[in-house]
Amino acid sequence: MSARRRRILVKTVVWAVCLVPAALLVVDGLTGRLGANPIEELTHRTGWWALVLLTTTLAVSPLRRVTRRNDLVRYRRLVGLFAFFYATLHFLTYLVVDQFFALTYIVEDIIDRPFITVGFAAWVILVVLAATSTQRSIRRLGRRWQRLHRLVYVAAVLGGLHYFWKVKADTREPLIFLGIIAALLLARPVLKTRGRAAGGTTRKAPDH
Repeated sequence: MSARRRRILVKTVVWAVCLVPAALLVVDGLTGRLGANPIEELTHRTGWWALVLLTTTLAVSPLRRVTRRNDLVRYRRLVGLFAFFYATLHFLTYLVVDQFFALTYIVEDIIDRPFITVGFAAWVILVVLAATSTQRSIRRLGRRWQRLHRLVYVAAVLGGLHYFWKVKADTREPLIFLGIIAALLLARPVLKTRGRAAGGTTRKAPDH
């Protein structure tokens, strides 16, 4: 199989895997299997998948350095855009389905409730990153593009805090997310230093 066909195949698989949660939400919604509180279930599942996919994007760089598979970067942007997709569904569920566009109340919510404040901040960052994920933005921003897109780490931490502060009883799962995110943040400089010491660093490339 040629390299081009292999890339197309992998991207197709990534698309399919990332769309599965959305498809299941649609099926469960149409068949009445979202539980006794469908709005809460919809909010939880879209937010959960946004955080899973966002964490996955953070894992690409360390995994690339460990496996020396630089081609993994090709799929990071796609996964990141799907993280934005689910985060937007999460926010729209709150905005439209839960609050019915009650903008005054929503603004008060964002200001007064910390878990909504950090969640909204994470979504705003993802909006900026998604809007600048095009080839044109990469060329126009140059090296600034790399610095800007490091904000994905901030978005991930804020997303983890949003989940942690939202959960009132069992915090094990959000703590696992935060632990993984912290580990990936720590792994980045460690692996970079080891790569330089071994003389095995490769030139950075935008994830396109």
